[in-house]
Amino acid sequence: MFVVVAPQAAPLVTVTAPAARPRRILARRVLRIVSPYLYLAPALFLVVVWTYRPLLQAVELSTYSWNLLPSSPMKPVGAANYTRLLELPSFWASLRRTGEMIAGLLPFTVALPLLVALASQRVRGRAQTLYHAFIFAPFLVAPVAAAAVWRWLLHPGSGFVDQLLGSKRNWVYDVSTAHGVIIAITGWQLLGFAVLVVWAGLAGISGDYHEAAQVDGASPGQILRWITLPMLSPTLMFLVLTTVLLSPTLTFPLIDTMTQGGPAQATTNIYYLLWDYAFHSFDAGLSAAAGVLLFLGFGVVAGILVWISEKVAFNDD
Repeated sequence: MFVVVAPQAAPLVTVTAPAARPRRILARRVLRIVSPYLYLAPALFLVVVWTYRPLLQAVELSTYSWNLLPSSPMKPVGAANYTRLLELPSFWASLRRTGEMIAGLLPFTVALPLLVALASQRVRGRAQTLYHAFIFAPFLVAPVAAAAVWRWLLHPGSGFVDQLLGSKRNWVYDVSTAHGVIIAITGWQLLGFAVLVVWAGLAGISGDYHEAAQVDGASPGQILRWITLPMLSPTLMFLVLTTVLLSPTLTFPLIDTMTQGGPAQATTNIYYLLWDYAFHSFDAGLSAAAGVLLFLGFGVVAGILVWISEKVAFNDD
């Protein structure tokens, strides 16, 4: 019996083992493929919930007429909100002011930080730490607190600025100066962040390039022109992209605290306008339409800037 049973058990072992092995291999492959997505799942969930879902809701809301009251029904109007928005002079005026604001902030976020970062390379020791802290401090100030302090400094007649200049100008509520005040305060706050980014870009440039250029007889100006600036161009393009995309949002607390979009809408940019449509005019559909057009417009601008930055980085390589 023992001789007969043993041959019958052998085929079971030889058949079962090869069948289980491919399953284990398949399970390991699936786990290897799925594992990165499991780590990304919480972040992807938050992106969908807090970004893409509200975006789809805004697109849907832009096709309705609604005054934000729960008791009022939402009326479908199709593309009428977009047509009405494009016919409003205030919409085009806010776009123009947004472009002026971005152009006015670029010196604070690109040119001046570059000069400050290059100058800081000559500072050594504890003075460098103090220098860095002094430059970065404005970025840590809350926008609402900064607005309150600057309103006091710019108070007509008794403010520090008027006493320094010997004038009695109402800087905040003058049509000719209100927008410039918002740009200057925002630039003052963003300067520290931009300088920090340029410092990081300069730290990523190997000193071997400069030493080799000095051995070849290059002057400091030539090293800056032909080595430092080209290798720093991706960092500068990142600052341009950040300024274009984020500066209208960062100015909102200052505008809402200091001017409320005035005087005579002189400080109303596109972000403040869509907020005004929703919570002052109670026209949710028009506000959503402005937000959708804003998303598409800035998406196109961001795509162009990213394409340019990739071209610049490729040429530098």
